[in-house]
Amino acid sequence: MPAALISRDDAVARLGDVFREHGFEGASLTAITAATGLGKGSLYNYFPGGKDEMAAAVLAHVDGWFEREIYAPLREAGDVPAAIAAMFDNTDRYFRGGGRICLVGAFALDATRDRFAAAVQDYFRRWIDALAKALEQGGARQPVALAEAAVGGIQGALVLARALNEPAAFRRQIDRLQAMLLSALA
Repeated sequence: MPAALISRDDAVARLGDVFREHGFEGASLTAITAATGLGKGSLYNYFPGGKDEMAAAVLAHVDGWFEREIYAPLREAGDVPAAIAAMFDNTDRYFRGGGRICLVGAFALDATRDRFAAAVQDYFRRWIDALAKALEQGGARQPVALAEAAVGGIQGALVLARALNEPAAFRRQIDRLQAMLLSALA
């Protein structure tokens, strides 16, 4: 029976889940074909560069979401408190209330970091820069330090929620981070 055909975009979304669950090195062709429903030939038709191209496509997909939902709204914030609140709400939604690991963060922690260093650094740098810009616009002192603390805190909250098997720990932590940022505004 031939494999069900899905779009490349659907394949990318499913690949993201495989990489989140197994890591880059652990994402076997068996796991990839099972998750996507695509045979080897279809996979290599969509991603002729193999697993590296698959991971790059997933990182680009993540980047696109964060650009639309997090970075651009912060950079273009007319109402800084509302933009910061939206950042935390969208972050909570994206990470499924602490139940979904950060793929870019996971890639940053293992040998995959060197392979995708530019994308990993860009993700974190753009988030910090966009948040710092909004904080500065809102009159916060030390906006870069605050932005680094918030992004680092979000990543730490994801690890904590996963380690404790308690997704609610993520929400509690991001609520604290949001209150910290909002209280820093002039």
